[in-house]
Amino acid sequence: MFKEFKEFAMKGSMVDLAVGIVIGAAFGKIITSLVSDVIMPPIGLLLGKVDFSSLFIDLSGKGYATLAEAEAAGAATINYGLFLNTVIDFIIVAFVIFLIIKQINRMKREEAPAPPDTKDCPYCYTGIPLKATRCPNCTAEIKTA
Repeated sequence: MFKEFKEFAMKGSMVDLAVGIVIGAAFGKIITSLVSDVIMPPIGLLLGKVDFSSLFIDLSGKGYATLAEAEAAGAATINYGLFLNTVIDFIIVAFVIFLIIKQINRMKREEAPAPPDTKDCPYCYTGIPLKATRCPNCTAEIKTA
């Protein structure tokens, strides 16, 4: 049983999948940093010095000044700023994956068309096998070249 599991785990597709997951997780961290550290600060500045990661709705009604204070007090909050960061993060990751898949599909070679295995009868234009000497439709004799 251990031998079968080892063969299954060491197949190329499993190893490729594991590598893809590790690289994907690292890529996700890079995109998260890009969104929260590079993209959102200028957008927040343009919108009146808003820090999106600190935007929240206090459901307890006690009026906490910051998200950290509300979390420290254990108040229920809706963290819509963090959600907005996550949505933008997802859109960027999805767009980059779309671009990568589009490039991979463009680089794939198109398969050469299979050689024809039929020819047209010169009299009735019905498709017949290449080796045929008589058309099964019109019964005309076909000259072979």
